[in-house]
Amino acid sequence: MAVNKESAKKDTITIYTDNAGQWRWRRKSTNGNIVGASTEGYKNKQDCIDNAERQFVECNIIED
Repeated sequence: MAVNKESAKKDTITIYTDNAGQWRWRRKSTNGNIVGASTEGYKNKQDCIDNAERQFVECNIIED
């Protein structure tokens, strides 16, 4: 499936901590729907950010 890069640029990646205290990311589209999420938690915040950037180069990354 091809990614619509123009649409992806408008999506937002949110970095947050889960209930176990690990870092995760989730991707939200402009309509507010969650369209992606990390499948694992990360002990190090930077590892989580690095993974999100590898997955979604065109998205905006913010912290929750």
